[in-house]
Amino acid sequence: MEYQHNAENLSQAGHDMSKMDHDAKQAIVHAGQDHHAMMIADFRKRFYTVFMLTIPIMLLSTMVQHFMNVNWQFAGSPYVLFALSTVVFFYGGWPFLKGLVDEIKKKNIGMMFLIGFAITVSYIYSVAIVFGLPGMDFFWELATLILIMLLGHWIEMRSVAGASRDLELLVKLMPADAHMVMPNMVHDVKTVLLKENDIILVKPGEKVAADGIIIEGESYINESMLTGESRPVKKSKGNKVMAGSLNGNGSFQATVTHSAKDSYLSQVVKLVDDAQNSKSKTQLFADIAAKWLTAIAIGAGIATFLYWHLTGQTLAFSMERMVTVIVICCPHALGLAVPLVIAKSTALSAKSGLLIKNRTAFENARKITTIVFDKTGTLTVGKFEVSKIISLQKDINENEIIRLVSALEQKSEHPIATGVLQKAKELFVTTPAAEEFKAITGEGVQATVEGKKISLVSSGYLKENNIPVPDGFMANDMETVVFVIIDSKLAGWIALSDEIRPESAEAIKTLKENKIKSILLTGDNNKVAKCVSDTLGMDSFIAEVLPHQKLEKIKELQSKGEFVAMTGDGVNDAPALAQADVGIAVGSGSDIAAETAGIVLVNSNPNDIVRLILFGKATYRKMVQNLIWATGYNIVALPLAAGVLYKKGILLSPAAGAVLMTISTIVVAINASNLSVKK
Repeated sequence: MEYQHNAENLSQAGHDMSKMDHDAKQAIVHAGQDHHAMMIADFRKRFYTVFMLTIPIMLLSTMVQHFMNVNWQFAGSPYVLFALSTVVFFYGGWPFLKGLVDEIKKKNIGMMFLIGFAITVSYIYSVAIVFGLPGMDFFWELATLILIMLLGHWIEMRSVAGASRDLELLVKLMPADAHMVMPNMVHDVKTVLLKENDIILVKPGEKVAADGIIIEGESYINESMLTGESRPVKKSKGNKVMAGSLNGNGSFQATVTHSAKDSYLSQVVKLVDDAQNSKSKTQLFADIAAKWLTAIAIGAGIATFLYWHLTGQTLAFSMERMVTVIVICCPHALGLAVPLVIAKSTALSAKSGLLIKNRTAFENARKITTIVFDKTGTLTVGKFEVSKIISLQKDINENEIIRLVSALEQKSEHPIATGVLQKAKELFVTTPAAEEFKAITGEGVQATVEGKKISLVSSGYLKENNIPVPDGFMANDMETVVFVIIDSKLAGWIALSDEIRPESAEAIKTLKENKIKSILLTGDNNKVAKCVSDTLGMDSFIAEVLPHQKLEKIKELQSKGEFVAMTGDGVNDAPALAQADVGIAVGSGSDIAAETAGIVLVNSNPNDIVRLILFGKATYRKMVQNLIWATGYNIVALPLAAGVLYKKGILLSPAAGAVLMTISTIVVAINASNLSVKK
């Protein structure tokens, strides 16, 4: 039977799943489930067997009979006791004896060594008593010690399996088969065979087989297991759908945008698996603490034995004290304290649309003093609508400006581009082709359209190129303005407006309640930035900032002693995200390749950012609580196990020590399981 205590790989079923096809993933999931189930069943079987044998062992024990004031001894009873205890030692103690040998081979002495050493010393000494050595055996202590250790490990394995189950559930979201639309028929194929640009049919009540864009039909899609959005979302032509989400009552056809291995769900599984297997500073600290506790256990056990034996106590008493000290000091709960919380928090986060790529960044959320928000699509809805079109040239009307500008924006997904293209659609203008397209970093775009050089730029571009703002230029505080330049001449301007998200005010308020400053950092103009900042009650704003300047602004805040979190789209804001103490890529949807961000949020909801910070704090608290409980009880229990209050009649038996250690493990497991993401 395979068993490793440290729970370093709680998500074996998900390891490197992003590189595997669906069947391989399912095979690994089932293998992981079978492995966990076999281990749990094995410990359960050993526990009940040892439990049945422990009853006669206790009844035949001289010490127990003396305590009960009875005499049930008979000829050969010591040999019966020896035989029963031998079965308990080798059968019940086998996982610990095997663990002892494995740890010695790996030169990594830990908890299994301590337990194996304790029960071996107890057994050998008791056998020596049976065959002539003067003294009193403690077979009953040996049996109860193994019994309680088996119970503790059985409970632990159930906790480990439970922590891994969330990841397995994510993998199971992907359906095995898909309905692929062929020219003259609909053919069922394996999901793993789907390629980009294939067309699939999704029927009512089915799971979506691949990431895609709807080309026909509409329905309400339940994405709660992927994004945390509890309500079904209406999807129609042109909308994106994600693999693994659950279709409602409608049916639709969608063009596949990612193969199975590149789908959003596969990337999430990979992220969760990597995060569960990664070690943060807290985990490394726990590992070091476990090694120290192991050394203390061995040292304290030997010192206890020597003290009592050299001061005149019997060999049996001295060995019992040593065994109890070693059992008390076992870093059993400590080995689970952090890994269980990591597994639980990472899987819970993924199911709530909070994807952790870097464990340390997530745990550092508790230190955040200032959070820097991008405006568009985060604090605002991100749906720009054209509110004004002003032409400055007599031969160019408003429709012509929109027609030419739409050529520049037709391949862009920027909110401004969406607004321009929507307006072009409303005006029924035909979008011409654009050539020699070029992006002006942070300032706009330009291209050649019908032989004319067209530029769509920000006010910052006008300033840098000494182009005066036109007379009569006016925009309200919530409007974003872009200027149209045709053949080096200012031809007009377009104003777009974006409304503030209803959740934004609540998010900023919650941050204030938690004493976290909020700063708006945007490339938009001062008026818009001030209006948004004042409306939401933010601490300050920084406007008209180019992408490369955002990095400097983050550095400025850090130089003032602030622990800064930066939110951005993970592309234009990459330098700032990398510089921030905690980089959060927001609104990335199915594209979660924001390499510079430690955390990715599926939705652009500002409340998700707040939830992330509060959940990071809650996760860290759980880790600290578990570490304190896993080690703190030793401060009281170790001296009692060593016998410091022996003269006052207070003494812990090996079984009592095992009970205390098991209770600490149960507390740690329950504490980790109570972790939750607050809505």
